[in-house]
Amino acid sequence: MEHWKEASDTKLVLAVARFEQDALAEIYRRHGGAMLALARRVLNSPGLAEEVVQEIFIKLWRDPTRYDPERGSLRSFLLAAAHSKSVDIVRSESARKAREEREARLAVISKDDVDREIVELSNSETVRAALNNLAETERRPIELAYFHGLTYKEVSVVLEQPEGTIKSRIRSGLKRLSVSLAEVEI
Repeated sequence: MEHWKEASDTKLVLAVARFEQDALAEIYRRHGGAMLALARRVLNSPGLAEEVVQEIFIKLWRDPTRYDPERGSLRSFLLAAAHSKSVDIVRSESARKAREEREARLAVISKDDVDREIVELSNSETVRAALNNLAETERRPIELAYFHGLTYKEVSVVLEQPEGTIKSRIRSGLKRLSVSLAEVEI
């Protein structure tokens, strides 16, 4: 290991290509601290920063030819890799958090929708039951007017009764319906 202390970074990378572990250890001794500091600053997490540095050194061990000495120093290459990987993690984490928040909002909305539908269904069943308790002469005009959207005049034509009678029966039926629904607190 002592003989690597004087070697250039390029010679160290060539030795790593020959699977010389001591050369990789010397590269780590020279540049690992700066990489770790940079990754910590970007990630704000010592544990994740250590993982980033470890991953970059594993990549260097597996494929040392990725480093091209003509494009810059080994330190620059390693720091750029640490920065890039750290930024990827931050982006990935931000996207994950945004996705989880979006899913949580949708879950709340859908739960609210289900609750609202249950209440509406329950209410409609209650209204339907109360309507069925009305006399046919009151129930039928209300159904035609409110559930089929017919006007008083159209209801009177369908039921072949005077319009005034239809209005009166709808009014009295709605009063009874109101009393009936108030008893069940709808």
